[in-house]
Amino acid sequence: METGEDRLALIGGGAMGGALLAGILEAGAYSRSRIVVAEPNEERRSRLGEDYSVKTVPDVASAIAGVATVLVAVKQGALEAVCAGISAGISSDLLLVSIVAGVPAAFFEHRLPENVTVVRAMPNTPALVGKGTTGLAPGTRATAQDMQKAESLLLSVGVVVRCAEEQLDAVTALSGSGPAYWFLVAESMIEGGVRLGLTREQSTILVESTMTGAAALLSRTDQSPSELRSQVTSPAGTTAAALHAMEKHRVRYAFLDALEQAAKRSAELGRQFV
Repeated sequence: METGEDRLALIGGGAMGGALLAGILEAGAYSRSRIVVAEPNEERRSRLGEDYSVKTVPDVASAIAGVATVLVAVKQGALEAVCAGISAGISSDLLLVSIVAGVPAAFFEHRLPENVTVVRAMPNTPALVGKGTTGLAPGTRATAQDMQKAESLLLSVGVVVRCAEEQLDAVTALSGSGPAYWFLVAESMIEGGVRLGLTREQSTILVESTMTGAAALLSRTDQSPSELRSQVTSPAGTTAAALHAMEKHRVRYAFLDALEQAAKRSAELGRQFV
């Protein structure tokens, strides 16, 4: 089959689109000369061109002409216009990687020509600092080669976990929304430190360092979270007292319920686009 040149069109130059662009360039996945960004906002478009030395255009159709891969990073409300632009500009087989939350692959497959292959991705906001976590799921026409190509793009900004599309609601609940859970825990711990007599600056430094250190330890050992927790918990000690208070307030079950509610809401939002 005829394919486009191995170039990338990034549709949408907002915060996440910009983060992906920076990661792709830093990782060397594409050179600057092989990337074009479609961004209707003139100020944002100009800034992206200056900051990253890539070609920028205001419309989708001209951005995708002759390219092989398009990465869609826009708000849901812009998708109909994006699909119209792709249909107008497509000239060869195209791999479309969508990071638009809650929008199923079928939405694109029903609106775009059959030579467009869709892969869905669910990254999270730590991608902004190169520490993202992305769930990656194939559309109905995606091949192993398509998935590999999409994965290489998202690896530029962090970790990628492949899954079935029906699992993306769970991915959204766990990692997509997950940073907000950690930020809430951090807020609470910082406030607790202040209540115990630390300055807010001291408390913030201690909490941030503790959270990043604990995450690093978890990722670099074969031990489970339960095993690591038990190592910190001496019988009748300070950690045991703290954990007893958390269990008393059913913190574990609050997280389980939170994940169920997030996944349920993700499924509800997705049904709007079927």
